[in-house]
Amino acid sequence: MSRDDPTRSRTVALVGNPNAGKSALFNALTGARQKIANYPGVTVERKAGRLQLPGGDALELIDLPGSYSFDAASPDEEVTRKVVHGEFPGERQPDVLVLVLDAANLEQHLVFVQEVLELGRPTVVALNMIDLAERDGLTLDPAALSEALGVPVIPTVAVRRKGLDELVGAIAAAEAHADEKAHARWHLTLPERRLAAKHMARGTILSQSTRHTVESGVDRVLLNPWVGPVILFALLFVIFQAVFAWATPFADALEGGVGALSAAVTDTLPEGFLRDAITEGVLAGVGSVVVFLPQIVILFFFILIMEATGYMARAAFLMDRLMAGVGLSGKSFIPLLSSFACAIPGIMATRSISDPKDRLTTILVAPLMTCSARLPVYAVIIAAFIPATTVGPGIGLQGLVLFALYVAGIVGAMVVALVLRGTLAKGAASGFIMEMPRYQMPRLKDLAIGLWQRAWVFLRRAGTIIFVATIALWLLLSFPQAEPGESQLDASFAGSIADGLHPVLEPIGFNREMSLALIPALAAREVAVSALATTYAVDAEDEDVAAQGVTDRIAGLWSLPTALAFLAWFVFAPQCLSTIAVTRRETNSWRWPIFMTVYLFALAWIFAGLTYWIAVAAGL
Repeated sequence: MSRDDPTRSRTVALVGNPNAGKSALFNALTGARQKIANYPGVTVERKAGRLQLPGGDALELIDLPGSYSFDAASPDEEVTRKVVHGEFPGERQPDVLVLVLDAANLEQHLVFVQEVLELGRPTVVALNMIDLAERDGLTLDPAALSEALGVPVIPTVAVRRKGLDELVGAIAAAEAHADEKAHARWHLTLPERRLAAKHMARGTILSQSTRHTVESGVDRVLLNPWVGPVILFALLFVIFQAVFAWATPFADALEGGVGALSAAVTDTLPEGFLRDAITEGVLAGVGSVVVFLPQIVILFFFILIMEATGYMARAAFLMDRLMAGVGLSGKSFIPLLSSFACAIPGIMATRSISDPKDRLTTILVAPLMTCSARLPVYAVIIAAFIPATTVGPGIGLQGLVLFALYVAGIVGAMVVALVLRGTLAKGAASGFIMEMPRYQMPRLKDLAIGLWQRAWVFLRRAGTIIFVATIALWLLLSFPQAEPGESQLDASFAGSIADGLHPVLEPIGFNREMSLALIPALAAREVAVSALATTYAVDAEDEDVAAQGVTDRIAGLWSLPTALAFLAWFVFAPQCLSTIAVTRRETNSWRWPIFMTVYLFALAWIFAGLTYWIAVAAGL
């Protein structure tokens, strides 16, 4: 087939080690012209986009999973190996390889460079993050490296779009000669390439000695097996203190705004269906969740800081010892940590775990990590029943309780993992090798974009899933209309549903409103808050009482043992239906999502019951 044949799909593949900046480069080169799917038969994502060349032609650009070697040690690396070698069914062998290197870790990345160059394929090197290398005092000569490797070397800074035009030009030149057996830029023999690579590596190592001395000194403290974990848990403790202490003024302002808007609607609209739908459904329900946006933003602010500075990878290294104790490895830490944001990307991140039993165990315990959707539930109960007092210098009791809930989820996950690795997923922990990224200062622009994206996801859920679930619940609560002297909850369809579920939950201290809230919460955890707010607003006989916030209503109607049982339930209960669906896709079976759902509901009932019974016995 001729290269000029329009039916021929010409492709360029980005390859390189993890943390080399491939994804940033892919995003910069393709913009919004991207398509994300899965490779057939595996759960590894295929990211492809359209790369526009200077002459008007376009190529397909593929972002292959990060690899340390073609000797594959994970499903991700196996996909990369097969695609590059033209062995993946239904996938064309790339015409050009773009080898993305971290300029500040050149000696480590050159190991994979040798494997790629041995293929004899048209290759262009993107010497990425050159600005950080120069900041660290490195002096790199791309022309000398190009001469040593025998391929074009283009310095780039993907996040700032520097060097992209030169890189695209080099790709176009390489693609134009893709069918030539020998091109002038690939003239060195394999022994010559290896000798040149070693020479360049030695020079790089010497020039990096000062930076490595500083970073090694910091790592000697942060990665110390005794001091490191203490610093990590102290940092997490500070984070959860800040979630309450910093967010309170903003949350109070939002709650006041929702209350004022509700009062304005009540004064403006005549009494009837529309006014009730807005005040009792939309504002009482959705508004009760939106007020927790400040806590979500603060939590993600700290997570993004940890990622941007390079500390997140070191936290994974620290947790490797703990993970090994329960049959997992440090590879499981990143997926589990991602699950603190949402279990769905956390479960998908397990694709990098090569051991199938290790991966399955990580998937099954990921929902025990306290996702951000649980935060509004925790926050409203803690605010209602835990006094805003201090138990030490700078230590708030509310933040301490929140920290304890997160720790309870972590401990629960570790215990369940230990049991699974000794029974259903029996096996030894796999090895863990991880490249430590450089320490660097976070860019304010990147932090702002990351926070906006996560805030938008939260608000979009409030405007879609939570809105729909809240309105549906309000309709079920509002009809049929109650007879004089009858409670609206008793008369409604929702009340009948609650009556069916309540006998199962009453022994662990739940009332009917709590039992009812668990049903729409399957759509999203935070819907439990809007469901409670809507239920109490509809059932209130006095408009002033109906206008109260959900925190005030709960504080006046629930006992402390009941509130603690509700918190314990949400520590262990299954996450949203989307999590179950993703588990089905990632395990390629209904067996494991059903098992996960059953065991999590069982744990939730048992520990909520234990919490309630112990609290009642203690006279709380």
